[in-house]
Amino acid sequence: MAVPNAFTASMSPAERAAYGRNARGRAPRSCHGRFEADENRPDPVEVIDRQSESRLTELVPIRYGRMLESPFRFYRGAASIMAMDLGSVPNTGLTVQLCGDAHLLNFRLLASPERHLVFDINDFDETLAGPFEWDVKRLAASFAIAGRANGFPAREQNGVVRACVQAYRQRMREFAGMRTLDIWYAQDDADRMRELLASSMDKETRRRTAEATSRARTRTHLQAFAKLTRVTAEGRRIAPDPPLITPLGDLLTDSSQDAEEKELLAVVDGYARTLSSERRHLLRHYRLVDMARKVVGVGSVGTRCWILLLLGRDDGDPLLLQAKEAQESVLAAHTEGDRYDNQGRRVVTGQRLIQTTSDIFLGWTHVVGLDGQGRDFYVRQLRDWKGIARPDTMDPGLLRMFARLCGNSLARAHARSGDPVAIGAYLGGSDRFDRALTDFAQAYAARNERDFEDLGAAARSGRISTESL
Repeated sequence: MAVPNAFTASMSPAERAAYGRNARGRAPRSCHGRFEADENRPDPVEVIDRQSESRLTELVPIRYGRMLESPFRFYRGAASIMAMDLGSVPNTGLTVQLCGDAHLLNFRLLASPERHLVFDINDFDETLAGPFEWDVKRLAASFAIAGRANGFPAREQNGVVRACVQAYRQRMREFAGMRTLDIWYAQDDADRMRELLASSMDKETRRRTAEATSRARTRTHLQAFAKLTRVTAEGRRIAPDPPLITPLGDLLTDSSQDAEEKELLAVVDGYARTLSSERRHLLRHYRLVDMARKVVGVGSVGTRCWILLLLGRDDGDPLLLQAKEAQESVLAAHTEGDRYDNQGRRVVTGQRLIQTTSDIFLGWTHVVGLDGQGRDFYVRQLRDWKGIARPDTMDPGLLRMFARLCGNSLARAHARSGDPVAIGAYLGGSDRFDRALTDFAQAYAARNERDFEDLGAAARSGRISTESL
């Protein structure tokens, strides 16, 4: 993989800053405040429908049903639409490893391998190298949409978005003055979070923050194990909850069962070869006992996703892995970045570059299915200390605080892969970029609502089928 900031690495800090400021000629900061859909913009329903063609047909109605629950749920499933829109406007050319789907619910509390609680990006299905502002715009728009969903007045919505973008800009400028290794080692652990938020946390906010971190520590693989499995005559197995969780045996006919089991065993064997030697050794202490298909998220519904139940010493020593199909990033058609021979490898490479502490069982593989089609997968633990935000329960002050956390975290992720000196110089010390992104977020939130309405009209006319679960 090409390092995004390889070009500027040979420059002096002054030259890198000048390079960043010169990017304003390609894309003035004020230009980011405008968004008007091109008259030749493709039909958003067609864009989503094309993406569904490679997915499991019987699950696609669930995807549409989830997207039609609210404009925010639609936004989560419409990364391909926004990639198309961002690819059609001028960009800075200041490249980072993008998350690719940096909406606010992709930032959460996670467990580091050292068992510390950290705040970081969680989902990397769309990761690819590209202009840094694409992630910032997707994150900013998600806060505007969340503010609208909560019924906040425009002034409060804008305050939340400004807090996010300002936090990103200010922290990027901090990284511009730091040593390279210090940037790489930086992480947003619990102590860092308290430091960032100390000045804005009242007694109630401190209480809710403490509760959130405590809940995250209870969301372990053992909790998932208790919830998702049961004891049967054959031993511990994954509990069915169709169509959201369907054990392998319930999906197969007698004639196909052996072949499908061999295919999924090949997923595990191929994946294990991508782990480091000591982690392969650790994995060998477990045996695979059951598998089930799982419906996940909003944007990923219809892609092939499997839960793998492995046991170590006994039934009280579980390991739950998730093998998720990786398709080409929605950004690929709009960038000139690297192309990968395995999309699972793309996801894992991007995650390791962006996250400070990645899952020790993170890996990838390629499998040829019963239909003769080759598919890429990435594998990770199903759940490990994950704390998920609930923006619908937040007042403006709490959502603004969460926006600051997300902006800070995204800046740290970008500084690891991009050039913080160039990006910091482009952003500058004024709030011009913050104001522009606030205008963009509102314009795009309005566009998202119209696209949401178009999908609803398609459902009412029978153009698409939906299923609510």
